[in-house]
Amino acid sequence: MILAAAQTKPTRGNIETNLLDHYSLIELAVQNKAQLIAFPEMSITGYERENAKELALKKEDSRLNHLKKLAFENNITIIAGAPIEIESKLFIGEFVISPDNSVSIYTKQFLHEGEDEFFQPSFDYNPMLEIEKQKISFAICADIDNPLHPENAKKKETDIYIASIFFSPNGIPNAYRDLQNYAEKHKMNVLMSNFSGESWGSPSAGQSAFWNSKGELVGQMNESDSGLLIVEKQNDNWKSKVLKN
Repeated sequence: MILAAAQTKPTRGNIETNLLDHYSLIELAVQNKAQLIAFPEMSITGYERENAKELALKKEDSRLNHLKKLAFENNITIIAGAPIEIESKLFIGEFVISPDNSVSIYTKQFLHEGEDEFFQPSFDYNPMLEIEKQKISFAICADIDNPLHPENAKKKETDIYIASIFFSPNGIPNAYRDLQNYAEKHKMNVLMSNFSGESWGSPSAGQSAFWNSKGELVGQMNESDSGLLIVEKQNDNWKSKVLKN
């Protein structure tokens, strides 16, 4: 099994430019035989609150078409984030784009302070994937601040927990502590994807990472580069490499 965490520098509110960056990183992941690539929180737009409604995407949005094409042609699952509008309500979500042309939506369950002014939380959209008999579940940013979230993932027999986040330099030590703890406590492999550039006028901390189910840090990126963290399972062991974009 080969997985990729994408570390990106979003252009605020510029969906077209951000999607081009997604395509480039997906192609790089495909060249390295990745079966799944995960992008950070709201990767398609950059993190937004006040402007989220005008930037929001829908499940059948035509702007997802090329991502769907890349997933189908290359047999890769793509996890890409955005403000998502569902039945006139706005969510912080991500599209789970599968190689069979299907699109599922995961919505953030636990909002950060101030997000509830613009977004709804929801437990209703919580898909799971299975790749090579490994069950995969998802989290977005503040979800990982609540221990209930990974506990619920473990109850669903999750093998790989994928967290798409936007954490600042001040917050990233807590993210590392919590994700390492969840990996060890729940015996789950944990893949985390973060921005490396500014978003919403705030710096991001990068350092996208992977912990194995023993809680060991297998690989990480630095705070400033964009590119991919590739992790590969060989028998019961994982190895990693970093690719700059």
